[in-house]
Amino acid sequence: MENPIEIGHLSASSINSYLDCGLQFKFAKIDKREPEAIAEALIFGTTIHKIIELYHHERSIGTRLSVMDVTAAFEKCYTEAFEQQAGKIQFKEGKDFDSTLLEGKSLLATYVTQFPETGLKVIGLEKAFSFQIEGVPIPIVGVMDMVEEDAGGNIVIVDHKTSSRSYSSDDIDKSLQLTIYGMAAKANGYADREIMLRFDCLVKTKKPKFEQYYTVRTEEDELRAMKKIQAVYRGIMQGVFIPNDTSWKCKGCSYQQCCRDWFAN
Repeated sequence: MENPIEIGHLSASSINSYLDCGLQFKFAKIDKREPEAIAEALIFGTTIHKIIELYHHERSIGTRLSVMDVTAAFEKCYTEAFEQQAGKIQFKEGKDFDSTLLEGKSLLATYVTQFPETGLKVIGLEKAFSFQIEGVPIPIVGVMDMVEEDAGGNIVIVDHKTSSRSYSSDDIDKSLQLTIYGMAAKANGYADREIMLRFDCLVKTKKPKFEQYYTVRTEEDELRAMKKIQAVYRGIMQGVFIPNDTSWKCKGCSYQQCCRDWFAN
């Protein structure tokens, strides 16, 4: 008899992981298997996030970091991250440490020079949240990259992204992650405020671009998200882990051998 499935919480990333490929979710979250490799993009994105957080922390206390400050901090953190994961890093074809280091510096230089001064006040960085929804007995948890407030008391929830292309309207308006963040904000003290949601996106084109995308969510959007989360939870607890072996994400998956073994057995 198989062991009962145990899972302590869900998050936007784990829900999307289940929807993208149930089998990968099982390997990572249920079986808790060690990744066979670590995608360079994960370390790259995590380090970019860390430096942007540093930039806004300093900005919130009246210090303005220069391009040189930010790129030097990125080089230090990125190098340390790679040294800690030596031998496990999986690069995309045509990329290596040096090329991605230069790319990260270029993206962050673009961020520092193009981030607009809107008068919004930073009231939270890396703000953790937890909330419950009906029909799901475990909490939905996560971390908001940045929370801003305007002069009228309206709230802006910001998520930092790096992407190889500009976002479409569907990427923005149908993002489950942003919907969950909006729901979390209401459940954690901001239900009486107007809540806007924003992606701050660094686009990895030949000449890097910085783009901001604002959106909002309706009660219908939140209801749809709740239904989806409930269905994901039921699927997990019933042991439904369907592989998506035709996804473009397979090439960078950290469980490729586990997947081959699963199909073979």
